[in-house]
Order: sequence, then C-alpha cells, then structure tokens
Amino acid sequence: MSGPHARPFGNGWKWISQGFWHFKQNPLAWLVALVIWVVLSVVLSLVPFIGSLVITLLSPVMLAGLMLGSAAQEHGDDFEISHLFAGFSSSVGQLVLVGLLYLVGMLVMGFVMVMVGGGVMFGMLGGMSGMPGAEPGAMQSAVGVGSVLLIGLLGLGLSIPLMMAYWFAPALIAMEGLSAVSAMKQSFTGCLKNILPFLLYGVIGLILFFIGAIPVGLGLLVVMPVMAASMYTAYRDIYYQ
Repeated sequence: MSGPHARPFGNGWKWISQGFWHFKQNPLAWLVALVIWVVLSVVLSLVPFIGSLVITLLSPVMLAGLMLGSAAQEHGDDFEISHLFAGFSSSVGQLVLVGLLYLVGMLVMGFVMVMVGGGVMFGMLGGMSGMPGAEPGAMQSAVGVGSVLLIGLLGLGLSIPLMMAYWFAPALIAMEGLSAVSAMKQSFTGCLKNILPFLLYGVIGLILFFIGAIPVGLGLLVVMPVMAASMYTAYRDIYYQ
C-alpha cells in the first residue's frame, strides 16, 4: 500500500465501470451472495434491538468478504459465494470493532442532533412568542419546519465524515492488516483526498439505484453487486499506484 492518493474527477465513473467488470466475471455468485446478505439482514431485523445491533456489527465482516472475493478475481480466481463469509477468518475482531465504532458514532450523532435541534426549537419559540400578533399555530408550524431542516442538514454534515471513516475500513483491515482505528483514519483520509471523484461516484450511484428500482427493483440485482465491487476498485485505485 502506497496511498492514499488523490485521483482525478473522472475516476468516480472508472470505479463503477471496473466494478461491473468484477460482477460480469461471475454474476450468479455475486447475485447469490448479495441475496443471502439481504435475506440475513431482513431476518435479523425482525429481532427487536438485537437484530439491528448484530447487522451493524457484522456488516464490516461481510463487506470484507466481498473485498477479498474481488481481490481473488483480480488475481485470476473466481468470486465464490463463500467469499461473503471470508471476513470471519480475517481479523474478525477488528472488523466487528469497526461496526461498533460506527454504531457509537451514530449514537453520538443522534444525541447531538436532538440536543441542537431541541435547543434551537425552544429558542425560536421563545423569540417568536414575544412578537406582537404572533399566532401560536403558525408559530409552531414555522418552528417545526425550521427545526426539521436544521436537524436534516446537521445529520448530513455529521454522517458524511462518519461514512468516510467507514467506507474503506473493511478492505484496509482484511487486506492490509490494519487495526480498526488505523483503518478508519486511513479511510477518512482517502475519501477526503478524493472528494471530487466521490461526488461523481455518488451521483452516478444514485442514478443507477433509481433506474434499478424502477422495474420492480429487479435492476438492483445488478446495481448492488456492481456498487459493492466498486468499493474494492476504488480502494485499489486510491491506495495503490
């Protein structure tokens, strides 16, 4: 590993197109692996609280497996369904720790949003209540809309850095042997150096997900594996010459 390196804007599309190359080498295995992951997630989500906790903790492990499968393809081997679970034999403790740190980050983010949003709401209500002729109903409506917008913007601003720290962490742990904290630092730096290509990547990804969802969601059976594989191609591009 020699990176992270800053890459050109157009590489955002390059990562996705290379992700499609990985998918088309063995589409059936990619499809089955992703379907298994989705089904497991749905089943676990039916268990109150514990299910969503397990999904969050194990998602980096599953992602690491897909990254290892993509690496196998790059070295001339086949992607196999069993790669989905390969992360369990590759620094599983550090991968679960990434999920735990991500969960803690989400909880902290939620706490900040509630505290800031609540403080602003009460402040606005207090300020507007002193205005002559102010109607309580209209006042509450205006404060409600303003608070929702503020909380939404705050949530977006806090979630992006958290996702940046998470994005490449499974690959960096599984293939570079980094600790969870080091991997998340490296991931954040790699994303920060490539804001422009990630903007293009995100826009194209959203368009593909929208198009894939139109025909009863069947197109997502292609889009999801391609985008998963594109995480590996982006990792290889950013962290290697």
